[in-house]
Amino acid sequence: MLRLPVTALGSSLFPRIASSSSPHFIRHLVSPAAPPFYPWYTATTLPFPMSPVRFLYSGRGFGPNFRQICSTNGLRMERQEREREPPFKRRKSSEERPKLENTKEKTHNYKKDSALHRLWELAPPCRSDTTPPPGVSVGFDFTVMSYNILSQDLLEDNAYLYRHCHPKVLSWEYRLPNLLQEIQHHNADILCLQEVQEDHFVMQLRPALVALGYKCVYKKRTGYKSDGCAVVYRKSRLSLLSFNPVEFYRRGDTLLDRDNVGLVVQLSPISDPASSFCVANTHLLYNPRRGDIKLAQLAILLAEVNRMSRLPDGSSSPVVLCGDFNSTPHSPLYRFLTTGHLDYKFLSIGMVSGQEENPGGHRRLQSPLWSESLGISSSCQYQEKNHEGNEDKTKHHLNLQSSYSHKLSPDGRDEITTCHSRTAMTVDYILYTPDSPVGPSSSLLPGGRGLQLLGKLSLVGHSELEQVNGLPNQHHSSDHLPLLARFRLRQ
Repeated sequence: MLRLPVTALGSSLFPRIASSSSPHFIRHLVSPAAPPFYPWYTATTLPFPMSPVRFLYSGRGFGPNFRQICSTNGLRMERQEREREPPFKRRKSSEERPKLENTKEKTHNYKKDSALHRLWELAPPCRSDTTPPPGVSVGFDFTVMSYNILSQDLLEDNAYLYRHCHPKVLSWEYRLPNLLQEIQHHNADILCLQEVQEDHFVMQLRPALVALGYKCVYKKRTGYKSDGCAVVYRKSRLSLLSFNPVEFYRRGDTLLDRDNVGLVVQLSPISDPASSFCVANTHLLYNPRRGDIKLAQLAILLAEVNRMSRLPDGSSSPVVLCGDFNSTPHSPLYRFLTTGHLDYKFLSIGMVSGQEENPGGHRRLQSPLWSESLGISSSCQYQEKNHEGNEDKTKHHLNLQSSYSHKLSPDGRDEITTCHSRTAMTVDYILYTPDSPVGPSSSLLPGGRGLQLLGKLSLVGHSELEQVNGLPNQHHSSDHLPLLARFRLRQ
């Protein structure tokens, strides 16, 4: 077997990649007993610091039956491949059957075309007829992606959620090339990633993203958790002014005893250094029955966003808030985010996130929601000396609006952002501060500017996910779908 040296990024990037029939995704099949390997590709799109030579790998699991040459968005690959055995089937008990309908016959249908078709949708106020003439700039346009990429450790710890998947599509060696190819295809200026496993980030994801022209800021969850959140930005268009990792864990506080984190950064366009905007990324607690913890975590994050977005002259910069909030669009937590206030008197803890239709237990939210020792007021701001508490209510002043309507057009079905064998719902969001009032009680940022939504990548519904056997699958390597929105920061 011939092995050629690979400089710079080494063997950590695209382990044994192979192309699928879809031009936008990379498929990889590999024997678990395969020996150490070196990748092979040409650097036509990815700016790898090497000459455009092709490295050929041949080893166990790569039989001599036929040779395949593939080209996918800048990755040119050659390999020997053997015929695969048909996917196995096993009978499932009623407890094991996934909730997705009509998946009984589709289970482990590995060769099925499982690519979802998503379209770019223009926002209503900015149809093509309002586009300025060529050469006329009205602001800085940028694209934001929010994506829970599914930590491999969490996948393996919760394997019962993925019994509907073919085992090969669940391996990290298969998923990594798919995830990187998806990121490269969408080509966003800012990535807000959740469930980013630390060892994979250090050894593989960060080097690949740096090679694609990005810079990265990362915050691992506290305690012994192995994953965290990352904010990634394109260094040719944006510069980092400041950043602050946010830990929700507070020693001795029984309400804030979980290891979730957030990350808040202040970015400035290189083309307009006088302008700036704030980007926040988080992954709130999953537990559907602990809405009190989620609200307290959110209050800490909003307090930090409020502080980071405040400019020296007293005005506020625009805000983009991304993440997996583990709350549905019909939940009190989501309404709190988008309306700016929440009256939680008599509200059950299990009803806060909306993840369960009939949550067990009737324990009510306590008043006040969090201890004064946290130093955060009921307005989700760092507490001032003469602060007076407002019991049974909490609020914030960010005037956030969702990039998505959470309903599919034209039939009004629910949009789905996450799907596995237990559930399919929306829990991921890209929220932003608009540049015009929304609703009778809304107002612009105090002394600041907002953002104009230009468009977004469409989502899918329940039936579309049934047709591709849910998530993850051959083409989509997370149990979440990436959200993508484009904004304009007016000059």
